[in-house]
Amino acid sequence: VQLQASGGGLVQAGGSLRLSCVVSESIFSINILGWHRQRPGKEREFVAAIMRNGMTNYIPSVRGRFTISRDGAKNTMYLQMNSLKPEDTAVYYCNAGPGSWAQGTLVTVSS
Repeated sequence: VQLQASGGGLVQAGGSLRLSCVVSESIFSINILGWHRQRPGKEREFVAAIMRNGMTNYIPSVRGRFTISRDGAKNTMYLQMNSLKPEDTAVYYCNAGPGSWAQGTLVTVSS
């Protein structure tokens, strides 16, 4: 599976961004699609996932602010990020299972 992430940028605290991840095959054939991030000086961490059956999962620090979704017609997964905080600053990666990673997209949230 090949993935291409986009949508990062610079935004002020409280602002919003939407990340996109285009997938090379039907997203409904993939068991788990997810977003991870690597904050400065930290290890990569899980952020959110959407299962094949549509169920979603989030880490507590983003629940209620971030929304993961998918569009089968476009084979694209999204991460809508609202109420962004400086601590959300990170390189964000999308993932479609072991070894299937996109290049990262940088999100910078200024205070």
